[in-house]
Amino acid sequence: MDYLTKLKYTIDALFGTSVSRCLIGDITFSFYPKNRRLRDVYCDGTRLCTLRIDGGLAITVYMANMLIHNKKFLEHCLEIDSASKHFVERGMSVFCNHVIWCGKKIRIQSEVPVLYQNKVIAVGKAVLSYEMITSQESGVAVKIRNILKCNN
Repeated sequence: MDYLTKLKYTIDALFGTSVSRCLIGDITFSFYPKNRRLRDVYCDGTRLCTLRIDGGLAITVYMANMLIHNKKFLEHCLEIDSASKHFVERGMSVFCNHVIWCGKKIRIQSEVPVLYQNKVIAVGKAVLSYEMITSQESGVAVKIRNILKCNN
């Protein structure tokens, strides 16, 4: 099996069937030099994701922006209010009381794109599940790992 097919199967398994169809562009791969295992995935020179040892993907904001057009992928996202936008853009965590909308497929330790006005501004790892985020009024919901770089 080639690496592109493996990547598409992994994306479909993690985020829903047919989400991988949103991948467009010239996709290339980088490998670890010692064992030649797949390391990173790039599209037109920009990193899309890193493959984790457990089989998961550490996606970037760029990849989340590609996949956001699929409705199944939206169930893995959450949207924040304007009060916390500034903090999230600086790489700080998202708190439960600042979540406006939360996708039902968010689980603990899953990849979560953070949206503001339907645009991805950051990607992080969920600390709480969908049920916990919507029921609690305090506490960290998502720890931010990757932010959108702006030239402001």
